[in-house]
Amino acid sequence: MLQNREGQRVPQVTFPVRVGNDWKQLSSAELFDGKKVVVFSLPGAFTPTCSSTHLPRYNELAPAFFEHGVDAIVCVSVNDTFVMNEWAKDQEAENIVMVPDGNGAFTAGMGMLVDKSAIGFGQRSWRYSMLVEDGVVTRMFIEPEEPGDPFKVSDADTMLAHVAPGARKPDQVAILSRPGCPSCAKAKAILAAEGYHYADVPLPVSVRSRAVGAITARGTVPQVFINGTLIGGAEDLEAWVAKNKRKVA
Repeated sequence: MLQNREGQRVPQVTFPVRVGNDWKQLSSAELFDGKKVVVFSLPGAFTPTCSSTHLPRYNELAPAFFEHGVDAIVCVSVNDTFVMNEWAKDQEAENIVMVPDGNGAFTAGMGMLVDKSAIGFGQRSWRYSMLVEDGVVTRMFIEPEEPGDPFKVSDADTMLAHVAPGARKPDQVAILSRPGCPSCAKAKAILAAEGYHYADVPLPVSVRSRAVGAITARGTVPQVFINGTLIGGAEDLEAWVAKNKRKVA
């Protein structure tokens, strides 16, 4: 039976963490005392749901969390520090504190250690998230106890809705581009000036025209997308920014 620890203090654990070529001992007190911290815990680094959705979305929504008083976002997994460090490099994780609970001590203390020996994982964490304020758990979102790896309530959007109902989420922006393209550079400069964090998708020459045509029905780069809507090239983006500024004003 999984345990809801709302109202209780987090376990006092020391995590051995590898920083560069040195070992560091990271304590629960360092992570949580005097801070408002969002924690999400998951079964394993490099696993599908954890890599495709759980971790990236927390990283993406981090600015909204920070804007509303959260001091840190912590990812806990029963993996060693070398695995967690490599996973951080592989993922969009610049806003996340990666915590390796290699011995499972923190997870066991939270009542979230489960046996996944059937798939060769051994003891791992059940998927959950929680809000911790000055070392005390004030809210937990625990995935339902059902077969497989449910992912219904511990996601970043659910936690943000609890921390700050109605919070504005960062826009999702991507640009199809090519190296050395002046118009692409102009579009990126516009996005940067407006404070947009964007994903740059440089297309190789061997597929560029076909890819751009198939995705946008247009023939050239750059092509900018914002929240799933095609804005277009640099001039289109410039006009879109001017129009939306007038709307806000």
